[in-house]
Amino acid sequence: MNELFGTLSDGTPVHRWTLERAGVRVRVLSYGGIVQSAEVPDRDGRTADVVLGFAALDGYLTHPEPYLGALVGRYANRIAGGRFELDGRPCTVTPNEGANTLHGGERGFDKRVWDVAPVEHGVRLSRVSPDGEEGFPGRLEVTVTYTLDASGALHLRYEAVTDAPTVFNPTNHSYWNLGGAGSGEAAGHELRLAASRYTPVDARLIPEGAAADVTGTRFDFRRARTAGAGYDHNFVLDKGVTERAEEAAELYDPTSGRVLTVATTEPGLQLYTADHLSAGPFAPGAGIALETQHFPDSPNRPDFPSTVLRPGEVFRSETVYGFSMR
Repeated sequence: MNELFGTLSDGTPVHRWTLERAGVRVRVLSYGGIVQSAEVPDRDGRTADVVLGFAALDGYLTHPEPYLGALVGRYANRIAGGRFELDGRPCTVTPNEGANTLHGGERGFDKRVWDVAPVEHGVRLSRVSPDGEEGFPGRLEVTVTYTLDASGALHLRYEAVTDAPTVFNPTNHSYWNLGGAGSGEAAGHELRLAASRYTPVDARLIPEGAAADVTGTRFDFRRARTAGAGYDHNFVLDKGVTERAEEAAELYDPTSGRVLTVATTEPGLQLYTADHLSAGPFAPGAGIALETQHFPDSPNRPDFPSTVLRPGEVFRSETVYGFSMR
């Protein structure tokens, strides 16, 4: 189902699409590719929205920085100093977090209106990011397909091609609260991550040094435990880059019994416990972001998995959010 959700100041309409299957209802906006809501049942069959989002377009325009539910790009996470070299050529991209570039710059994918077309059990979003947008080289053609499978799992499939060498690292920035959006802090959720290492960061949240072993540290989520607070870190998934989405994380709310699983083809996952969240009714800790991605600042780190995309190549990535209860 497609309906008008609102209108931007320049008159551009923003539409909302509703996907429903197997007892799961997901709403997606043409503005920012935002997952506005995801309604799933608990162990007693009661349905609640488990994604933080706003009821009206104005909420997203007034509070853009938390990236609630947004499709993020061209480059998710941080690029140090807004600079990198590509094939020996210096590239400068728009800084929007001090000197760093975060989530694609001042006006990344999250602040663009996408073309949307229906597909079986979902929608396909597409746009062309012109050469030089936010400083990134190359004309980039992007499609992201959102579908619900027969179990009600939400699949996000990303594809992109470029006419010049560039870097590309998209993600979805949903904040999850399995007790229901607005139900309070998510710190009591239990989290499991299939990650034996993480990337330590400096005061600017830029990775420094080599990936570190999680053993004996607060970063060890290999066995499920309470998520807590104080995380905005990239975890190195044990599976690495894979052709098919493999399970990387599980989030469980003991109160409602809801379970979220995250499977991905990506090599990393950014855990953000929303300690600095302040957006409308949503206070710090109101949700947990599990951002599947390549690593922060990869264009400046040849030891990290590459995010370079070249002409003739097709970027493909998939992340799957599965819902169940116990």
